[in-house]
Amino acid sequence: MTDPPPHILRSDALDNRERILGAARALFAAEGLDVPMREIARRAGVGPATLYRRFPTKQTLVTEAFEDEMRACYAIVDEGSADPDAWRGFRLVVEKICDLHARNRGFTDAFMAAYPGQVDLAAGRERTLNAVAGLARRAKKTGHLRADFVLDDLILMLSAHRGIHATSAAVRIAASRRFAALVIQAFQAVPERSPLTRDAPPASGAPLGNG
Repeated sequence: MTDPPPHILRSDALDNRERILGAARALFAAEGLDVPMREIARRAGVGPATLYRRFPTKQTLVTEAFEDEMRACYAIVDEGSADPDAWRGFRLVVEKICDLHARNRGFTDAFMAAYPGQVDLAAGRERTLNAVAGLARRAKKTGHLRADFVLDDLILMLSAHRGIHATSAAVRIAASRRFAALVIQAFQAVPERSPLTRDAPPASGAPLGNG
């Protein structure tokens, strides 16, 4: 039996790589970064040896799996920073970052460096946070963002947001939007008590009371 031509091998390797990345993205988004590498290989339909040949460590797999999310994060911060109304831009960043993280639990873990031995998104995180810091300084000057806001408050917000759990993506996203509205009110120098969104039941699945 003769060996297959080199271009077929390259095609097979590319197919395996894309299947592995697709499986990793789906599992990380639904379950976070604790998913075992063997489970990713099983979902991708490849053997563990093939997975480790393409991605020698979980860190390399996570970094590549979240390239699109990191680019989306940059785009959100760039959009907010470009708004001539700094407070409006700051609100947009909070809302859209929460929405991005609500749709992908694994990206939250990666961005927050909950797994420093496995994840290497430090450069992207630093770029994002530096841009938000600049936007926050401008928003403070408008008098809308409270003067004692510090960047650690945003990290604290993301840590709390990570605790949102729900039985479906739709409920989780609705809870995330409500959370973002609460956070924006907390960050505002003189909070506007505008009604919070109630597009879906709370993440716990229990009805909200009237009191």
